[in-house]
Amino acid sequence: MRRIDDRHVFGVAVDAETRCAHYDAEYDVLALRFGCCGRFFPCFECHDAVADHAREPWPRDRFDEVAALCGRCGAGLTASESLDAPETCPACGGAFNPGCAAHHGLYFEGE
Repeated sequence: MRRIDDRHVFGVAVDAETRCAHYDAEYDVLALRFGCCGRFFPCFECHDAVADHAREPWPRDRFDEVAALCGRCGAGLTASESLDAPETCPACGGAFNPGCAAHHGLYFEGE
């Protein structure tokens, strides 16, 4: 587990920029919050590895709440902000892994 600002990021071998044992490339720096527990994880595999419950995506009716976390600058992004700018952090301009868009349905309800 890593702490970024006042948020904890849970997972397996999480580094200071939220990379993990499953996704550790330069641009793998976006942690996502799950609807089931409200916790941030670097990826769905980390959730499955350390949580004691089934994962649920962030609910659509809460897309205006912080549901993503930039591992570079620590900015909290709402689900809508994360989906609107899926490849860069709107706060620092840092790049995220463009392949993450293929997994949006695992993280955000209805995507």
